[in-house]
Order: sequence, then C-alpha cells, then structure tokens
Amino acid sequence: MGLMDILTACSLEINATAVTITCLVTFLVLLYWYSTFSYSRLQNVGIRHPPPLPFIGNLLYFRKGFWEGHNKLINKYGPACGYYIGRRMFIVISEPDMIKFILTEDFQNFTNRMTVDLASKPLADSILILRDERWKGVRGVLTPAFSTARIKEMAPLINQACDILLSNLKVYADSGRAFDIQRNYSCFTLDIVVSMAFGIQLDSFKNSNDTFVKNSKIFFEPAFSRPLLILTIAFPFIMIPLLRILPNKKREEVNRFFIDTVKNTIALRDQQDPNERRRDFLQLMLDARSSDNDVTVEHFDFINQADFDVKTSETAANQSLPKKQQKRLSEDEIAGQASLFLIAGYETTNSILSFATYVLATNPSCQEKLLQETDEFFFKHDFPDYKNIHELPYLDMVIAETLRMYPPAFRFTREAAKDCLVLKQHIPAGAVVEVAVGHLHYNPKIWPEPHKFIPERFTTEAKQQRNPFSYLPFGAGPRSCIGLKLALMEVKITLLRILQKFKFQTCPETQVCTSAVFFKPHFPVYRVAMERDYLKIAFDSNFDSDRSVQEFILWLNHSHFNIKRGRHLHFCFLARGFHAFQLFEHIFPNYHG
Repeated sequence: MGLMDILTACSLEINATAVTITCLVTFLVLLYWYSTFSYSRLQNVGIRHPPPLPFIGNLLYFRKGFWEGHNKLINKYGPACGYYIGRRMFIVISEPDMIKFILTEDFQNFTNRMTVDLASKPLADSILILRDERWKGVRGVLTPAFSTARIKEMAPLINQACDILLSNLKVYADSGRAFDIQRNYSCFTLDIVVSMAFGIQLDSFKNSNDTFVKNSKIFFEPAFSRPLLILTIAFPFIMIPLLRILPNKKREEVNRFFIDTVKNTIALRDQQDPNERRRDFLQLMLDARSSDNDVTVEHFDFINQADFDVKTSETAANQSLPKKQQKRLSEDEIAGQASLFLIAGYETTNSILSFATYVLATNPSCQEKLLQETDEFFFKHDFPDYKNIHELPYLDMVIAETLRMYPPAFRFTREAAKDCLVLKQHIPAGAVVEVAVGHLHYNPKIWPEPHKFIPERFTTEAKQQRNPFSYLPFGAGPRSCIGLKLALMEVKITLLRILQKFKFQTCPETQVCTSAVFFKPHFPVYRVAMERDYLKIAFDSNFDSDRSVQEFILWLNHSHFNIKRGRHLHFCFLARGFHAFQLFEHIFPNYHG
C-alpha cells in the first residue's frame, strides 16, 4: 500500500468521524431547540415564570405537589403568573375578578378544560373530557338529571348506605379502639356511588373480594407509571402515539367491565315496567336519554352564589354555541358519565367526610355546637332528606369551611380557544389557564387567619361581604360541578346520621394535617368514635308538678346534655302529676325504641 493510499484511507476515516460528529451535534442542537423554543411564549405576553429546564419545563418546581408549588409560584411571581410542563404553557390566576371573567363573562372562549391526550373509553365520553358542541349536547341532556326534584329521589339510597356505615362504626365505638375512619368512608362512598351510578348493591366493607370492588380499585389506580409520564411530558410527539397503541391489558379489561356493566343494566331496565325501575342516577340518565328537554348553557351553572351575577354573560355564551338537533345519549356516553360519577363521587365525598371528621375532632367546641343542632333536628324529624337538611345553618357553615380549607379540587383548568384580553392581561390561544383554588382559599386578605377553622366565615352576612368568586370548591360558571347538590346532600345526611349516634375524639395516632391535598388525605385519618352519653334524668319531689310539658321540653332543648338516640334512654320519673309514658311521648315523638 502506497503513501497516497494510506492518506486517502485516513482522510476517509477522518471525514466519516467528522460527519458523524457533525450529525450528532446538529441533532443535539435541534433537540435542544425543540425542547426550549416554546419557552418564550409566556415572556412574550408579560407573564412572569420560573426558568424552565429543557424537555421537562418547570416539572421539578412541583416535586412537592401542586399545592405547595402554586403557593410558592404566586408568592414570588404574582397573582397572574405561569409555568411550563414539558412544552405546554400554563397561566395561573388567583384573582377573583379574573376568575369570574374567564369562567362566566368570556365563557365562549374558555369553554373547554385542558386537552387530555391519553383519555380512553369510558372516561373519554364523559363531560369531564368532552369539548365544544359535544360537551354542550351531553351536558344539556344530563342537567335535568341533577335538578332538585331528581336529587330528592336519591336520599333513600343514601340513608340505606348510612345504616351499614353506622353499624360498622358501632363496632369500633364499643371497642374504644382508635381506627382509620377513612377506610369506612371509602367503603361507604363506594357503596353509594355504585348503587346510584350502576344500580348495584354492595357492602364493600364486608365483601372486599367482590368483582365490582376489585375492578373499582384498579380503576382508581394511575393508568401509567411516573417514568412513563415524565417521558410523555418530555417527548409527547413520540410517547402519546406509542402509548395509544401499546397494549394495557389490565386497564382495557377494567374499562370493558364497566362499559359492559352499564350496557347490561340498560338492557335489563329497558325490559322492565317503567314503574318498577329503580330510581338511581343511571335511571335518571336513561330517562333523560328520551327526554324532549332543550337545556341551554344558561342553565348549566349550579353554583347559587354566581347565578344572579352571571346570567347575562351565560346567555351570551349560549348564543356563541349554536344549537343543533336535540341531543340523545348513546350507551357509550352513559357509560362515560357513570364512570365519571364513580371517580368524582367516590373521591370527592370521601375527602369531604374525612376532613370534616378531622376538623370536628380537633375543634371540640365546634363539634359540641353541631351536636346540639343535630339533637334539635332529630327532635323534629325521623330521617334527613333533601328538604329538611336545609334547616341546619351551622352544619352548612361547618361543611363550607371544611371545603374552604380542603377543597376537593384545589386547581382546575380552562383552555383559551383564541387570543384574548382578560382584564388587560393578554392570554394567547391554546394557553391553559389554571385557577389556583387552594391559594385563593388561603388568601389572608380574603380570609383572615386562613389556617384556622372558623365556620362563622359563612354566615349570611359574611358571605354577602365577599366576592363570590373567592370561594370555589366546586368551580363556577356553566362548566361547574354538575353533581354539587347531590354531593352536599350526601355529606350532610351522612354527618347528621353519624352525629346522631356518635361524637369524635382525636387520639395519639391522629396526625396533624397542615395542608390540603388532592382529593384525599395522604395519611390514615385515625379517630376514636365514641357513642354519645345517654341522658339519665331523675326528678325528685322538689320538681314543680305544675310545670307544663312544653316548658320542660324548652328547658331540655337548651340544656347541654348529649342525648344518644336510637337506643334505650333510662329515665326515673318521680315527679307528681305526670304519667311517665305520656311525658316520654311528648319529649321524644320520633323515638323508636
């Protein structure tokens, strides 16, 4: 081999290496450009944000969770700030006036929630995921199913499930042991939701191996592992199509189970006489399926606080979404709503009940006040229902303050359809606007001493002095929570039935909850449930026998005794002039002993 041949070979090797290095560098530069070129969009519209990292954006900013991340973000960058997850930009808002504008006044531009690229059936057909005209059509059909008249029909199902819950709590109360009440609430709420949404009776506390219970547990699990989600955030153009085609046998089997369950139940209901069909949420959807109601967007807002203020803007929003031929629900859409009802109804109610129990146990003076109101309620009524639970102002305040401190969804999103101005702030098309409910609910300018449990924040007078958009546990506007009234009825009835029999105390195992979390506590909610002390009254000869029964009842109602109902009450009547049984009937007309 000559010298020229050697030089030629070396030159080729050098050229090949140079080409390889050049291609590699070019690829890395393009990859870096791809991962960062969108990071100027927030700055271009004047939105401050933390510096993003290539591929993942500000994902690490939220490594301790979005609750703490939002607080840190807003405190540093202001009430209108932003961040990136991957290449997607988010604009975070926490000012009530901006929130009101987006949720109501400019609803036609912010109709949709954030796009969920990996949603699969049956949830893909739910109103949580649906967009634009399809969402409007399905929501219009569903709205009558959540009217006051329809929700009233659900009260017997809730009371029936409460009977099982109370019997389980009694076992713990008799033992005096500390226990995780959240597990009891989990089984209880699952039983109610499955009963309403699928027409199936469960006792998941005793039958944990039931097929429906097992599939429900899998259904609540994340569909993808954390590493897969991070890869999807970094490389969505590769991972999203890949995850759509990759088999996920367990998830597919669970989804098919719920879809088939709904379709089989529909087939059975269609064969039944209309008067014999069970009155539950599934049946209400089936009734709405063949209804001639034409419900417009202006009727979608179930948040009473905002009703009067936003009707004009909602009407305008309705005009911007042109009507089409009357919508009917398909079986897939009914399965989608039932599945959403399962997730939202289970997690939300479980969360509210767990946190309400926590705040009552850690605030005994509030619990005593609520116990007194409970006693007065059951003095007049046998069982709670949709109508009579509105006679409990302090219970309303306790639940409202619980929802302020621990909102079920401490953030929610809307997506801008086009460029717009929101109170002089430019919002670009495609931006995801995130409402920071958690930060809003702890704003000391709105809520003095926000970390204290103060139910009196929700007296009629106090509420009138606040912007209604400073309190958003269920959202607001036409896309607010459709199940709001049903969820509140379920929580009120459940707490009433529990407090009729029990009161709660903390114990050494009870952990202090310092912040809200998404949907449910991260820790077991240990409580000691104590049966309420029964009242033993002995009247001696000094008792004035001329006192009227009515005066005695008035005295009893204002006493500070705890009356344990539903069990035998021990009385020793020594007073002259009254027949003991007659007095007993006057005092406890609703007693069943």
